[in-house]
Parts: sequence; C-alpha cells; structure tokens
Amino acid sequence: MSQPKEIFVKIERCVGCLSCTMACAVAHSQSKTLFGAIAERPVPKSRLYVEWAAPAHKIPLVCRQCEDAPCMHACISGAISRDENGVVVTDKDKCIGCWTCVMVCPYGVIGRHLEEHKAYRCDRCPDLDIPACVAACPTGALVYETAETFSGKARKHAAEELRQAQGG
Repeated sequence: MSQPKEIFVKIERCVGCLSCTMACAVAHSQSKTLFGAIAERPVPKSRLYVEWAAPAHKIPLVCRQCEDAPCMHACISGAISRDENGVVVTDKDKCIGCWTCVMVCPYGVIGRHLEEHKAYRCDRCPDLDIPACVAACPTGALVYETAETFSGKARKHAAEELRQAQGG
C-alpha cells in the first residue's frame, strides 16, 4: 500500500502572511472565487490556523489526521469517519453540532461553524491535486508529500548543513 500524502510545515519559512487561510476559505466556498466568497452566507471558513509562537515563529496548523483519531471516536452522531484515502472527514449532513470533536482534538484544529451549527476540519481539498493552502503558500512553508519523501529531504538537508558547519 502506498503512503498517502500529507501536509507538512517548514516552520522556518512561514512569514505569517495568511495566504494559506484565505486560499482555504475560498476553496471551501460555493463560488470558489475570492470576491464571491466574501459575499457568501454562510461565510466560508478556513480549515487552517496560523498561530504565533515565541519568540518569533508562525506555525500553520491543520488536522494531523491522527491514526487513532480521538474526534472520530468521540463523535456521537457518526459524522466523522475516514475516507478511502485515509483522510479523516466530517459529514456535514450527519453533524449535529455538539462540538464533542472540538473538545477532544489535541491540536485544536476542528472549527465550529456557528452559522451552520456544524464542525469542520481540513479535508486536504479532495477535488484538487494539491490542497489550496499548499498551492497558495508563497514561501513554500507548506508541503504536500508523503512522510517518507518529506523525511528524506529533511535528512539530506540536515546532513548538508552539518557538512557545511564542519567546513567540508
């Protein structure tokens, strides 16, 4: 079985521009355009959060697609499941807005759409080849690839940094 692609973050590259959050909201709007999304009701919501962490880092956070997803186990209506690609998804039609999933998410990345009275999370933009947040990131802070590929690149980069630091 091939590894699914995931959204990874290169923290050192994030400048906190929020292009990712805007792209996410637009991708989850009815119109799929910025100007159309602004006028929509209910207002489309981003499924990605950019948090500021001391001393000066910006950290984009998305659903981590937990292997043993607490939100899925806590959902009393059965609205949360895994799709055929292994992505944890919320069925809006089944969601009753009890917010139990919000309470148990260890990363705080499940949102509450108060106008719709529904929970929402990153779904990795299933209609797109690359999630909207990743495609919109101007600095390359968000990466969409397998864990194996991402880790391999990180190891290669670390080895190169070490070699340069040792004057080699």
